[in-house]
Amino acid sequence: MDNSLITTARAIASRHSLDPSLVCAIIEQESAWNPYAIRYEPGFFAKYVAPLFTNNKVEPPTNTEAYSRAISWGLMQVMGESARETGFTGRFLSELCDPTVGVEVGCALFSKKLEIARGNEHQALQFWNGGANSDYAAEVEARRSNYIGLR
Repeated sequence: MDNSLITTARAIASRHSLDPSLVCAIIEQESAWNPYAIRYEPGFFAKYVAPLFTNNKVEPPTNTEAYSRAISWGLMQVMGESARETGFTGRFLSELCDPTVGVEVGCALFSKKLEIARGNEHQALQFWNGGANSDYAAEVEARRSNYIGLR
């Protein structure tokens, strides 16, 4: 893992009033610190992306944009659709692989999850994961100690 990535993640987390050790633990869990990590999630596409276009709630994008919205991108594995919903206006969702961009968007999204969970980090982590893994929050929380006290 690249120490400059940890420094970047900690700084962005602090700007969002998030615990930097928690954000770093999410990154380790999600991408193992690989800024180029991506994963297409067809179930997410079918449930969340396709209906937006078939119900004319969003202008039909190119096929690339539509499928990109069902990919989790970068260090925090931010879903493309979630990034767009949060106001990410980059021309290409692949910009989320830039550590500064992806962690910025990821921290903004996680802050919203934490707000919805009324400050309950465990529940916010489950929201982040979409409930796909019932052990997700515990797995992230177990990684936190790796980042406490690091600069």
